[in-house]
Amino acid sequence: MDINSKESAIDRCLSLIEQKLGWGDSANWTNYDFEKLSDQVNLTTGVRLSVTTLKRIWGKLKYESAPTQTTLNTLAQFAGYADWRTFTQADNDRASPSPETALPKTLPAKSGHKRFTLFGLLIISILAGIYALTFISAEKVTDKANHALFSFRANKILTDGVPNSVVFHYNASAAKTDCVFIVQTWDSRRRKRVPKHGQAHSAIYYYPGYFRTKLIADNEVVRTHDLQITSNGWLCLAEGKEMPVYFKKEECVANGGVEVSEQVLNKYDLSLHPQAPRIRLFNQRDFGTLRNDNFTFETFVKNTFKSGSNACQKMQVLIQCKDDIIILPLAAKPCVGDLKLWVCGQDVNSENADLSGFGADLSNWTKLRLEVVNKNVTIYVNDTKAYSLRFDHQPADIVGVQYRFNGTGAVKDTRFVQDGKVIDL
Repeated sequence: MDINSKESAIDRCLSLIEQKLGWGDSANWTNYDFEKLSDQVNLTTGVRLSVTTLKRIWGKLKYESAPTQTTLNTLAQFAGYADWRTFTQADNDRASPSPETALPKTLPAKSGHKRFTLFGLLIISILAGIYALTFISAEKVTDKANHALFSFRANKILTDGVPNSVVFHYNASAAKTDCVFIVQTWDSRRRKRVPKHGQAHSAIYYYPGYFRTKLIADNEVVRTHDLQITSNGWLCLAEGKEMPVYFKKEECVANGGVEVSEQVLNKYDLSLHPQAPRIRLFNQRDFGTLRNDNFTFETFVKNTFKSGSNACQKMQVLIQCKDDIIILPLAAKPCVGDLKLWVCGQDVNSENADLSGFGADLSNWTKLRLEVVNKNVTIYVNDTKAYSLRFDHQPADIVGVQYRFNGTGAVKDTRFVQDGKVIDL
């Protein structure tokens, strides 16, 4: 497909989406509309396209490059197709009907052909009627809900720490159908159906985090509630099938550092072979006015297990923000060909970028430093520049740090700096 054809296909896909939404001329859409669209796309496809990406697609912001295949697939799925290829094939079929599917311009003289043509016209009429009924029904479902008629809030059982139960109180009696759901995390695929005339729903959170929970009625997000599950200082755990294995604080936190040793793993019957356990370290809390558009972050890490399935010693350092995230990868130098960097909507993959700077000897202490000045990001590994980029997302408060690795590892000297203020973790 050439550039002009692709742009035309994108325009037609956007037109289908606009017809589906029924929000009027997209030229008049506000930032709120694109935020709502981002939620709707995530709800339907399980993929979140950022407000910035959607604005670029719709021509509100300048696009430096063509949309990615993931973006095109997601838009096509939201429009009702399996993926972008399926949409373009259907689009081409509509533009150039084949002789087998095109209607004849004149009725053939022979009675047999006439009967066939009349039968075909009858089928077309029936299908048109079905389409009209479907369209009318869809219009009723997509009517905008009056959000003021709905209520939604969440109460934590514990002020701090995990596991922690949360009771959601809601009123969705104004919903037109019985399709009422509560989404407990950022992932709209992980939703729980609740009774339309119910009032409460409880859930257990096993991991700390900051979650934009949602009340969904008639396939529309009608209310949101920001929920933070804090970690009560440093928290160390191993992922489990049913629930995590929590380590006692005195077993992994000492002398200003955090370490999960083989001795600790043995205490909980966690073996390094054949598959090392997935370890997570959290420090989730209120950092006050700390924001992600201007700050410095510094930490020292190491992953001391490099045998068997953990030869690449892959690690991730996550800086969690309200409705956003920064994910910094690290790995042994021979394994830098399979890394992903994520910074507030900017996705960088080693398949199409040089991320070799994130390779290090993680058996020894490795220094990771992140500097952000007016959304311009520079990342250093052992005081050597590894990568730089700029993000466009709106500034957001920083609410936590998380480390992910397999087997044994340690963290020390972790701190944030902003406006001369040092926050030691």
